[in-house]
Amino acid sequence: MGTRTVAVVLAGGVGARLGAGRPKQLIEVGGRPILGRAVAAFDGHPRIDEVVVVMASGHLRAAGTIVAPFGKVTGVIAGGDTRTGSTVAALEALAGRPDDARVLFHDAARPFVGAAVIDRVLDALEDDAAVAVGVPSPDTVVVVSDGLVASMPPRETMSRFQTPQGFVLGTIRKAYEIALADPELAATDDCGIVHRYLPEVPIRVVAGDDRNLKVTRPLDIALAEHIAAEENP
Repeated sequence: MGTRTVAVVLAGGVGARLGAGRPKQLIEVGGRPILGRAVAAFDGHPRIDEVVVVMASGHLRAAGTIVAPFGKVTGVIAGGDTRTGSTVAALEALAGRPDDARVLFHDAARPFVGAAVIDRVLDALEDDAAVAVGVPSPDTVVVVSDGLVASMPPRETMSRFQTPQGFVLGTIRKAYEIALADPELAATDDCGIVHRYLPEVPIRVVAGDDRNLKVTRPLDIALAEHIAAEENP
């Protein structure tokens, strides 16, 4: 039996910015819940062995109903109050897995992740222990301090991160073990944890996809409906 690959779909947030009154992952686009679309991408991928869903506490039953048709889902667990807390909950659920297993962390709010993006992450994990997905920034990105431009990094060096982010399980475990001992821990993604607490570990960046958008604000729902209509599932 080869190295096992687990996809963790993180749906721990409640979508406050969307203002929908319920977790955004439960909202439907194109007649299907956002969560269901995200899980389907991994459940249907031949190189993914298992899917674990991390859901906002209080909505586990709804999530369980949505993912019930997917045979690779082995658990729906409660997330933490933060993105970091939800990843930690997932790592605890994977405590019995060997360090050489591969784990992909994906935002459930990205319902249109394509198989090609997943493949690029998995291919990179053959040689690297941490992999991010990025797309070039179409805008000039500036560093602002006290309302003034402090610096203007060259746009060609800037990348916007998407998910999934992939790791050798032992690497992300070690990074979080160190991070959780830091009383000033603050991070918005898992590659950020590796970059800060295991700086000796290179983070490979592979190409993302503009369709792999994150549904965060009301306008994103309109964009997601458009993409869903194009896909004609």
